[in-house]
Amino acid sequence: MPKRILQGVVVSDKQDKTVVVSVERQVMHPVYKKFIKKSKKYAAHDENNQFKVGDIVRIEESVPYSKTKAWTVIVDNAE
Repeated sequence: MPKRILQGVVVSDKQDKTVVVSVERQVMHPVYKKFIKKSKKYAAHDENNQFKVGDIVRIEESVPYSKTKAWTVIVDNAE
C-alpha cells in the first residue's frame, strides 16, 4: 500500500527533531453546498532541525516515532 503524502505549512519548530505541520483541505458542507476549509496539525520527524516556521513542506507516513509522531518530512531535491 502506498504511503500518503500531504503538503502543509510548519507552524511550530520548538521541539527537538520535530515540527508541527498544519495541513488544510476543502470539504463541501452537506446542507449549504459551500466549500469549507478544514485544517489538521500533524507532528512530523525532522532529523536535522532544518525546517522553520512558515516553510511549506511535504510529509509522508512512516513508522511511529512516538505516541503522537508518525510522519516524516520529505526533503525534495528541488529545495
